[in-house]
Amino acid sequence: MHPTLFYRPGALLSASELSAARIDGVLIEVGEGYMPPDVPEDAAARAASLLPVLADGYALCGPTAAWVHGVGDAPPSCHHLQRIVERRRRVTGERTVILHERRIEASDIQCLGGVPVTTPVRTLTDLVLGSDAPHSEWMRGLAALSPGLVGQVRELIAARHRMPGKRAALHRLAALAEQPPGYEDVTR
Repeated sequence: MHPTLFYRPGALLSASELSAARIDGVLIEVGEGYMPPDVPEDAAARAASLLPVLADGYALCGPTAAWVHGVGDAPPSCHHLQRIVERRRRVTGERTVILHERRIEASDIQCLGGVPVTTPVRTLTDLVLGSDAPHSEWMRGLAALSPGLVGQVRELIAARHRMPGKRAALHRLAALAEQPPGYEDVTR
């Protein structure tokens, strides 16, 4: 998607002007910005929409990456970022962002719309290893969207000799493999 087709509040138009254009049907809201309704909302557009919340040296991960990969209609209320650079950088406090400081390997990152995002396999792995209810909704949505990921993640986790939460993660993956094919995504 061309950058001139994506509008962020305060850049070219104010937030109230963009909201008015959305109400009139001229623009649709995507993540942290707006775009014309006739432009497809693909993974690159979703990733680019989150550029304002992305800190330098971090990648979108967890539920945020699941939304970028196509799960759900709306982004999560709290975005997850994980470090991709060698040294930690100072990040200003943002109430809607959770920073994960463990560094991600370059092989687990892909660039979508100029934004670093964890790959679908890494995203599902992180979600399976997370044990809270919001993670499980995003996990089920991503598994339903790409059923082949479940087997890849199972092999990846089973190959690890020592991993905290490995047994619980393998149980979650078994449940995902039995998930009915018509699973309806309810994440909001």
